[in-house]
Amino acid sequence: MVVDTQSDAEVDLIFHALADTTRRDILTRVMSTEQSVSALARRYDMSFAAVQKHVAVLERASLVTKQRQGREQIVQGDPGTLRRARRLLDDYEDLWRMRVSAIDDLLAEETPGTAGRDPNTTTH
Repeated sequence: MVVDTQSDAEVDLIFHALADTTRRDILTRVMSTEQSVSALARRYDMSFAAVQKHVAVLERASLVTKQRQGREQIVQGDPGTLRRARRLLDDYEDLWRMRVSAIDDLLAEETPGTAGRDPNTTTH
């Protein structure tokens, strides 16, 4: 299974960041259009500092970037990091599909001499 060049720590940061509803919502908003932290903060029933902390978690995971424009900090989504997370999940799905396929193959195989015989009976 190929997981790009992401370390376990990087993957942990990404999925930790995505585990929170507010952070996922922030990410959705900034993926469609960049927004200032203050504009984001107006959308949530929490303090400005709390929204800043959510943005910082997303930034540490490389899911967003911030740029200072005057007094504002502008947040943009990073689609590349989302694509890498998607590829990781696709790799896990491929792994599980292969395992299910292998189980299907095992179940489809007939052991010689057992066809038509009741598996609950024994022969001596």
